[in-house]
Amino acid sequence: MVARTPITSALLTVLALLPETSAGPLASAKRGLVFTPNSTFPQDNYIWRRDPSDLTWYYNYGASPSTVFQNWTQSQFEFVPMLWGAPSDETDTTFYQTVKSLVKDQKINITHVLGFNEPDGPAAYGGSDIAPAKAAKVWVNNFIPLQNMGIKLGLPACTGSPSGLPWLQQFLANCSSLISTNGETKNCTYDFLPIHWYDNFEGLASHIGERVAAFPNTSIWVTEYNYAHQTLAATQSFYNTSAEYFDRLSYIERYSLFGAFRADVANVGANAAMLSVGGQLTDIGAWYLGRQATGVQPTSKGANAGARDFAAHLGIVVAAPLLASLILMSI
Repeated sequence: MVARTPITSALLTVLALLPETSAGPLASAKRGLVFTPNSTFPQDNYIWRRDPSDLTWYYNYGASPSTVFQNWTQSQFEFVPMLWGAPSDETDTTFYQTVKSLVKDQKINITHVLGFNEPDGPAAYGGSDIAPAKAAKVWVNNFIPLQNMGIKLGLPACTGSPSGLPWLQQFLANCSSLISTNGETKNCTYDFLPIHWYDNFEGLASHIGERVAAFPNTSIWVTEYNYAHQTLAATQSFYNTSAEYFDRLSYIERYSLFGAFRADVANVGANAAMLSVGGQLTDIGAWYLGRQATGVQPTSKGANAGARDFAAHLGIVVAAPLLASLILMSI
């Protein structure tokens, strides 16, 4: 038993006053990584799979796996290819051929693919801005052949705006007309529905409810979400509430927080980032990986813990004092 002194009494008082967000939701097999590589600080790229890490899958907005994760098998860290936008030539089957090669030639067990990224959104705001009719033609030429290989298809991930649902409905109508023949109506089928959301939890829950009603008996993947440009307390509360919500609902099959970057380059606000300015895991970043809170503020400039992993990747063994010096020099 520890003797109670003025110092321990004060410490216990401080601990008792800490907000509930200091212990966020921990392990979940549903969590994945929206991987946005950092070329300025490449050591950041190694943080996400450094043990302990709760992440089981990732996507990178492209068709090919990221080299930083090449030592992980699909069963350890599953890569999910995406066709971000539509090629200018609707008959282009590069995406299909690339994924087919991953499976047939490289023996990578691709089991899921993702459709277009925010096709209902303008390019200025990160959308791929594709007309439903064109998207349907590209889908028929690239995704249906993958479906015939046994790969599960995710519908295009529309924005959280009111334009999303009408876009999806028109896309599916266009797709149906392309594959229907001889007066027989056929529907383009899919396996799960990705969604994006960047506002409060109440809106998120309502948005998911709307999609569940429109696409009954369909699994949901929340492939981009966060509470953008809010206070730290509000952002942490949103994270904890939404993570508990996703983990509790069986039809939420997977989810991936958009925030795997440093706070000073976050286009969703510094408090939504999983890394501080100095590259350390924030509380949200640590919780998302299944760890305890770090207490690191998003504005902190302390050096990150990914440098040793980066050095190991380069085949360099760095003593702790030297590693600390190198990190400080890089800030």
